[in-house]
Amino acid sequence: MPQSLRDRYPRRIEVPLLILASFVLLLVALSLPLMTVEKMAFWKNEYSVIAGVHGLWEQGQYTLAVILFFFSIVFPTFKLAMLGVIWTVRLADWKRQAVLHWLGILGKWSMLDVFVVAILIVLVKLGPLAKVQPQRGVYWFAAAILLSMITSMYVDSLARKQS
Repeated sequence: MPQSLRDRYPRRIEVPLLILASFVLLLVALSLPLMTVEKMAFWKNEYSVIAGVHGLWEQGQYTLAVILFFFSIVFPTFKLAMLGVIWTVRLADWKRQAVLHWLGILGKWSMLDVFVVAILIVLVKLGPLAKVQPQRGVYWFAAAILLSMITSMYVDSLARKQS
């Protein structure tokens, strides 16, 4: 009979706490500014992930907006939701392992947006007309993704153990 991981490990309250903490970190990170762009000392703009997606959409950069939206907002949220499902829903072991396998494959792309932001900051810093300063949102976002990855690995290790 299929069993949930929560049923298998009833004293492991750290798992739902880790999932919740990852989700809260992600929500905070998405709203905080990632970077401040100062152009020719006259204009200064701050950009968060949400503002960046909205700005790209407004400028007609639909492909970039959709990619950023998917990898920065949809996928991390979906991953955390699936970890919650894996923890609480009764699944056959092979189904649970299949979901964890796909989350692991997709999880390799989790740091893509942090990497892109870092490259963007370096590239813009090279330009003489603009100055880019990373803001706290970059660190919060990286922390959210890292905690999500750690939580995923932890749930995977619990799922692989035989009770």
